[in-house]
Amino acid sequence: MLRWLTGRDARDREFDQALASLDERVWPRLLLQHDFLLGLDGQDAETLRRHTAWILANKSFHGAHGMRVTPDMRRSIAVQAALPILGLDTSLYRGWTQIVVYPGGFLVPRTETDEAGVVHEYVQETSGESWEGGPVILSWEDARAGADARANVVIHEFAHKLDQRAGGADGVPGLHAHRDLNVRRWHEVLDATFDDFNGWLDEIEAAIPPDVDPESDEAAAWYVELPLDPYAAQDPAEFFAVSSESFFIEPWAMAAAWPDWYGLLTQYYRQDPLRRLEGAGAQGA
Repeated sequence: MLRWLTGRDARDREFDQALASLDERVWPRLLLQHDFLLGLDGQDAETLRRHTAWILANKSFHGAHGMRVTPDMRRSIAVQAALPILGLDTSLYRGWTQIVVYPGGFLVPRTETDEAGVVHEYVQETSGESWEGGPVILSWEDARAGADARANVVIHEFAHKLDQRAGGADGVPGLHAHRDLNVRRWHEVLDATFDDFNGWLDEIEAAIPPDVDPESDEAAAWYVELPLDPYAAQDPAEFFAVSSESFFIEPWAMAAAWPDWYGLLTQYYRQDPLRRLEGAGAQGA
């Protein structure tokens, strides 16, 4: 059996213990907690179980602000993180060890330089962070099963890890193991789709009445027609991460809007969630 599938780079005992903890009582219940895992066949479900065990054996979980990370919480985060690499090598998650869990959103200092060259420093509340070479940081309020049917902070942050693995977050993950993909084609489709999304977003924001705050809940009625969350417009790295969320949990709108982009993601992840979820009887929003 392949080394990446058996978890041999964790101590054997730790991997075996993690795998044993995902037994016939725990594993089916864990899958049912996450609707986007519907439709996995027997082989994929077993591979996902082993990848989940690999994460549990190779990553350390730490609570912040008094949070106690329970075994159920660790398993829930691990199975969500394992989904993007279901068809890939677990080695893509090597090079870092910690997953830090906050009870809810946490504050992160930001620095931005505007077009005039003026540097702006501020503090932003966020639900997830992925540091290159460092930990994944998550809000449990947002990471827990059922937190949001249209978003997934765990998949988002672990997509950043895949992106960073290729040498910096730019929306282009490592493609060297994919003979059917090349960097030029990826850039062409990514850039075209990213530009189209930003143009779509500009049209929607222009249609919002002046007396409605674009950041308010009232403005949500305008944004709902977008295939992705507006945050995807930040830069290509965030576009890839937000696209990965939708790809795995709610792929219908994105696949319809940008079939070429969806097709590239199916090639990269070696999965087709649209077919899997439709086969399981799931409905698009």
